[in-house]
Amino acid sequence: MRALHTISGPKSAARILAIISGLCFGGAVARAQLNYTCTPPKNSNEAKLLAFFATPIAFSPGGIVEGLAPWNVRVGFEASYVPSPSKEMQQPEACYTVKKTENTNLSPVFPRPRVTIGLPGGLLLEGSYLPPIKVADAKPNLGSVALSWPHRLSGDAEHGSLSMLLRAHGTFGKVEGSITCPEDALQTDDPSAACYGTSKSNDTYKPNMFGGEVGLAKQSAGDRWGAYASTGVTWLRPRFQVGFQYLDAAYDDTKITVDLTRFAVGAGAWYRVGGAAAVTGELYSVPADATTFRLGAAYTFR
Repeated sequence: MRALHTISGPKSAARILAIISGLCFGGAVARAQLNYTCTPPKNSNEAKLLAFFATPIAFSPGGIVEGLAPWNVRVGFEASYVPSPSKEMQQPEACYTVKKTENTNLSPVFPRPRVTIGLPGGLLLEGSYLPPIKVADAKPNLGSVALSWPHRLSGDAEHGSLSMLLRAHGTFGKVEGSITCPEDALQTDDPSAACYGTSKSNDTYKPNMFGGEVGLAKQSAGDRWGAYASTGVTWLRPRFQVGFQYLDAAYDDTKITVDLTRFAVGAGAWYRVGGAAAVTGELYSVPADATTFRLGAAYTFR
């Protein structure tokens, strides 16, 4: 039996991307099971783990839903809390034989830039991108995009305004790296043990998610501050592929695929610290999986 190694390592940005990749599986896979596609049940630990790590990278509003005049630009940066899955969730049960997993103890932060452009008709085009720059063992190439419409329902200069928010979003791309068998896990002593080889794995994780949400936003008089609450649904299509060369010439390119639907709720707020600068915060929860929060800042170019 072959054992897939649990992710371990220093608290670095590359390892954060590795844990977000979702395959913190410790287990064993028979040689006869190599090079196949596993579609775990939706209630399996494998499926739950992939959905769990989709929560902190979902492209939610991020703490600010203020409208922009056409072609005005708002740039921002946010850091999301990455919670730790339970040890029970890390136990594979559908694609791999169950084996006790290790505690990853990784840095619980996922940073992301954000750009918003005002469009005619009150629409907002939002985007974020992590370029394919390799850091340690992980190379991301992740993008997110959203189209939103904050439509004012009522308001005046004395009491502020109330708006409705309609928003569609998607996240795509991949993370490549030695997720299942990093260099420090390689060994050549035991052919039946984990990571029997001399070259670290080259694994690929694709988060693949898209969804929509609706919300209500309140802005103060003078637009000094704003707050909102939202709810929505996200369709998850995560894909993972192992890429490991065993020393005895067997190559493992096992694929894990699952399709899931999740409901989400969120609440956020922003506060202006200057005419164009603001601090932001958001609480974002997928009740079936995990809850995270995001803190950030934004600056509007008019």
